Amino acid sequence: MPTPGNDPRQDVTPADADVSPADVVATEPHTEPPTPTVRRAVATQRRAASTPDVETGPVTLAQVKPGTDLAFKSATGISAGMIVAVVGFIALFLLALAVPSLMRNNANFLTSNEWDLGQNFRFGILGLLWTTVFSSIIAMMIAVPIAIGVALLITHYARGRLANVVGFMVDLLAAVPSVVYGLWGLRILGPTLVPLGEFLTRILGWIPFFKPGLLPSPGTVFTASTVLAIMILPIVTSISRDVFAQTPRDHIEAAWALGATKTEMIRTAVIPYGRSGVTAAAMLGLGRALGETVAVMIILSTVQDLNFSIFDGGETFAARIANGAGELDSADKTGAYIAAGLVLFVLTFVVNAFARTLANAGKVKA
Repeated sequence: MPTPGNDPRQDVTPADADVSPADVVATEPHTEPPTPTVRRAVATQRRAASTPDVETGPVTLAQVKPGTDLAFKSATGISAGMIVAVVGFIALFLLALAVPSLMRNNANFLTSNEWDLGQNFRFGILGLLWTTVFSSIIAMMIAVPIAIGVALLITHYARGRLANVVGFMVDLLAAVPSVVYGLWGLRILGPTLVPLGEFLTRILGWIPFFKPGLLPSPGTVFTASTVLAIMILPIVTSISRDVFAQTPRDHIEAAWALGATKTEMIRTAVIPYGRSGVTAAAMLGLGRALGETVAVMIILSTVQDLNFSIFDGGETFAARIANGAGELDSADKTGAYIAAGLVLFVLTFVVNAFARTLANAGKVKA
């Protein structure tokens, strides 16, 4: 028995220097358990003993071939350049054909409401510009709130089959031809809206926008605007739905964690995140409304005098060009209609540029 002062583990001879920690543990069954350091050392020795010596040579990296990336980048650049070139060509084409007719015009092109391409050759776009912009704005005021509500219903309230059915029915509106919308608006919707128009003229007739029209006809700007609202509803709803569905789950869960109700969660998390997308969708819908031709041409009753009431008739740029297609028998008359088309082109370009600016300004910064 070793004495307390003569512990054998303290007498380490030179021969014991080559003994591994594992041998020490094996020869002393009554000693304390090995420490983590000893266990790691034993594991390292065992792995080293079981791993064969493999001679590794220098690593050869594959040579980078930029040809494919360069070709793809060139193809995308050419595609973008072609789009810009086409738009620029259209603008130059319209400008080149419109300038000679504008030089011969005997009326102010921007402030006149005349359209006489005979011997007097006087034409202006004031009435066309007013009807086009005003009907499109009214259509946006009707369509955008409904589109946002439908998009929120599909993404955050309705579930399963109901959401699919509602989404399918809204998308189906985009498949209806414009001529069908025009005939339906003239024969069905227009007469239905006549009592509402009479009520609004009695209540708000002191406002120029709501004063009685000059023609007792359902083919008013108000009817055309309502039909335009239905026509642009699928575009705004579809884009808004996709934007709302992409709201980060962290934002939604954070609103729930703060004790927000579902309405508060949508108001504080979903709508702020999708504001830029909804704005872009609304501007795309506005561009669609500005360029609509057949439906507006069928519905609107043509009037000679300019009246700023929504319960009167009028004519848009697209409707005027479509109605006057039979008069394109000379360069001067053709140039007059192309000048109107040039204004519509510039107006649509400005709307899309404004939409892009608002969308970029409203993006959520990461």
